[in-house]
Amino acid sequence: MSKYETLSEQLTEQILKNLQRGITALPTEAQIAAQYRVSRQTVRAALSLLREKGLIESRQGSGSYATGLSPSSSGNVIPILIANSQEYIYPHLLADIRSALAEKNYQLQIRPTDNDPFTERQILLSLLDAPPRGLIVEGSKSALPTPNADLYEKLKAGGTRLLFLHNKYDALAEEVCVKDDNYYGGYLLADHLAGLGHTSIAGLFKADDKQGPERYLGAVSCLRDLGLKFQSSHVGWFLSSDVEALEKKQDTRFLAAFVKECLSGCSAVICYNDEIAYWLMKELSYAHMQVPRDISIVCFDNSYLSELSKVRITTMTHKPHEMGRCVADTMVCLLQGISAVSQELPWELVRKESDGPARS
Repeated sequence: MSKYETLSEQLTEQILKNLQRGITALPTEAQIAAQYRVSRQTVRAALSLLREKGLIESRQGSGSYATGLSPSSSGNVIPILIANSQEYIYPHLLADIRSALAEKNYQLQIRPTDNDPFTERQILLSLLDAPPRGLIVEGSKSALPTPNADLYEKLKAGGTRLLFLHNKYDALAEEVCVKDDNYYGGYLLADHLAGLGHTSIAGLFKADDKQGPERYLGAVSCLRDLGLKFQSSHVGWFLSSDVEALEKKQDTRFLAAFVKECLSGCSAVICYNDEIAYWLMKELSYAHMQVPRDISIVCFDNSYLSELSKVRITTMTHKPHEMGRCVADTMVCLLQGISAVSQELPWELVRKESDGPARS
């Protein structure tokens, strides 16, 4: 093995150690030559080899920096624990994350959890055998205490950088998370409905993932600030198991109960997401209630489901590809040892036909 190849291996080992300490800049050519007692020509050849492998990049007038990539292709595979890789918002989101990571020469490995903490635990146990350098996690039933904090701590001890998506567990509150600004999203929807003249507004939210309570709190906080009445009897809650029964068996009993028990005297509903709004509109039709003539509906996510109904649904959205790219960029920063902070992406209202003015 030539001198420059030996030096490139030594520098690769040092780069990986430095990344664990948040150091991305390489020493100058002169410093490397002095430290390893080689010529500047040997240093240049070694750095050139590292650039060819994608392990470093040169910045004009600034020197060489680690890209965060591993010399092993398996070290550049980033698993993502996600509730469901097929349903609803996930295919587009995962495609955006995969594409943005690929630009930096990383690969995404999808590991569905079915939003089940015990399935999540089995996946984490399998990862402990060879801890990945980075792991993206959508927490399972994140509104509940997680039984898996011990495994996340073991992965961290093994050098894995964690990034949470959409939510994070209370037991891991210090970890970086990229999520929706759900509080403000709920606030905006309630404010929008109030601006249309609605004074009695119902809500239907998911109870066992953090996004639900956050969206609920934003909505009721807006009603409070506007001096409008909000009542617990007008708020419905559902669980992940209800969604599973809805998707697999079209079991709408929780929606029928909500229509019967929570909508009396209400002229509008804020729904947890497009999927729930889509199915609720069907349930309302069975109760001979028309949207928006009899009741208005608004929701979150701006997916294809908000377009499928006979009346298109007013919903909240993000900028195209924003969430996926933000997740990928944050993960790459963590892998490069660069400090990263949690981010809450703002919602924007997309008004369609489901949110007519309050009835006189």
